[in-house]
Amino acid sequence: MTVVCGLLLGAADFAGQKILPYPWADLANSSAVWAVAAFGIGLWVRSPWWRSAISAVVLLVLAVPAYYLTARLWQHDNLSDVWAATSLWWMSFGLLAGIVFGIAGAFATATGWRGMVAVALPGAVLFAEAVLILRRDHRKADDVWTALIEIALGVLIIAMVARTTRQRVAALAAAIPLAALGFAGFLLGGY
Repeated sequence: MTVVCGLLLGAADFAGQKILPYPWADLANSSAVWAVAAFGIGLWVRSPWWRSAISAVVLLVLAVPAYYLTARLWQHDNLSDVWAATSLWWMSFGLLAGIVFGIAGAFATATGWRGMVAVALPGAVLFAEAVLILRRDHRKADDVWTALIEIALGVLIIAMVARTTRQRVAALAAAIPLAALGFAGFLLGGY
């Protein structure tokens, strides 16, 4: 199932960029949305936590060559893009994000601080990317809409995954400092 989801994620990302109008096309190619997908697969697999992490890594790493294969089929891009340095770079990010967000998905139903931080994480990555988008020097109106949609999605995901009102409030509060860490991570990653 995870392999199929990874192949679909990569193909849907490329197709979404080509088919959807902006600002929705921006979301199709969002690193934060990919991280949320890893969280979702971790939440679905749930336990043990290491299986969630492995599933999320497989999802994200397979999505990268699926993206480039779709580009090959869609617009005749060079097949060597599948194993190019850029592709390997994105797969390494997939490895890291898969571990972090897969484990978060597994812990999202836990009680206490661990569950609250896990629930906050998908919202935080969306908030971090929204800030990154708003910070661009040559920002377009579509960029502002993309950022607003990501913020709304972050709040919505936290609200949907949290089990109680108290956990929702705590996770939203925790998402702010986690977003700052995610923003720093995006900058270190060269975004």
